Amino acid sequence: MSYKSILVHVDHSPHCEARVRAAAAVALAQQGHLTGAAMSGLTRAVYENSGADLGLALIAEQMTMLRERAEQALDRFEAVAASMGVASFERRMAEDDPEGGLTLQARYADLVVVSQPDPEDPCSRLAPGLPAYVMLNSGRPVLVVPHSAAPARVGSRVLLAWDASLEAARAVAAALPMLRRAGTVSVAIFNPGIAHGAQPGADIALYLARHGVKVEVNVHQTEIDVGEALLSLAADQQADLIVMGGYGHTRLRELMLGGVTRTVLRSMTVPVMMAH
Repeated sequence: MSYKSILVHVDHSPHCEARVRAAAAVALAQQGHLTGAAMSGLTRAVYENSGADLGLALIAEQMTMLRERAEQALDRFEAVAASMGVASFERRMAEDDPEGGLTLQARYADLVVVSQPDPEDPCSRLAPGLPAYVMLNSGRPVLVVPHSAAPARVGSRVLLAWDASLEAARAVAAALPMLRRAGTVSVAIFNPGIAHGAQPGADIALYLARHGVKVEVNVHQTEIDVGEALLSLAADQQADLIVMGGYGHTRLRELMLGGVTRTVLRSMTVPVMMAH
C-alpha cells in the first residue's frame, strides 16, 4: 500500500508553499500523483440554484478576480512541484468554498494535505475549521502542516498516539505507508484503561511489526491535558510527525471536536496526520 493520489489545498496563504512542499515530498517518497486544488470561494450551491442569475450577474466582476487569484496560486503550485522533481502532478480549480470543494475532491485521494489554522492569516480566517471539517467529512486521512515553521522533513521520526479506539485504529491503517518508511515509530499510550488489555501497546506493536514497522511502545501516566502531554512528548522526542485519531462530529456545519483533537490542532508545531 502507498499513497498514489495526494491532494493538497492551494490558496494565497503565506503558508501555502510549505504545505505544497510537504505534499510534494510525500508524493516523491510514495511515487504518487500530486493534485493541487484551489477554490474560487463561492459555494457550489449558488451555481446549483437557477434563481441566482441576478445575484451572479451583480458579483461577476468579483468572481472573475477570485478565479484569477486561484489560477495564480495554482501557477505557484506547479512551479514548486516542478522544482522539487514531482513526476506526476496536475492543477484543479473548483467553483466552491474551501470546505466543500476540498472535501468533495478528497474522496478521490489517498491523503489530503492542509495547513494548521493561523489566526493571523486572512485565508485561514475564511475557513478556520478547514482541517477538522475535511477530516470529519471526507473519509480520508488528513496531513496538517503547522503554520509556525515549514517542516524540513515529514515522517522519519513518528510519534503514534494510541488509545485503542476506532479512530486511532483508522489513523494507524491510514498512516502505514508513512510508518513503513519511518526510521523510528514510538507508540505513546497515556493513562491506559481496560481497552488496552493486560499489556498496553503489545497488540498494536505486534500489528505494526508484522507490517515491517520499527516500533517501540511507551506508557505514560499524566495528570495534565493529554493533548498537551502528547505535544510535549513530540518535542522531547524531536518527532517530525504525529499520527492520531481525530475525534468529533458535525452538526449543521458546526464542528464539535474532542479535547485532544482541539488542543493538537491549536498548538501543534510538527505535522500531524489525523483520521476519523
